[in-house]
Amino acid sequence: MKSIIVSIAVAAGLTFAGSSMSADMPPLAKKNGCANCHAIDKKVVGPAWQDIANKYKGDTTAADKLSAKVAKGGGGVWGAVPMPAQPKVSEADIKEMIAFILGLAK
Repeated sequence: MKSIIVSIAVAAGLTFAGSSMSADMPPLAKKNGCANCHAIDKKVVGPAWQDIANKYKGDTTAADKLSAKVAKGGGGVWGAVPMPAQPKVSEADIKEMIAFILGLAK
């Protein structure tokens, strides 16, 4: 009986933790509101960061392109919903977030 209760507690904890066990949402994503529209492993309003990382894998200009898209906004790459400009997010935070995202490439 005790092992069943432990198993249920572990399963509940894993479910609560989410489906992306390999990487956690960085604190900067929460601080700057990125997590409102993006998740690591699934489309929310915007694309999953894993999908972005895979799309730009090997592209040496990706960090600059994506940094500009976050700062200035843009659309047309991932569907009808545009990425709104994020003028209040510092350049340093944007660069750190983009490095995290591109580091997810498989």
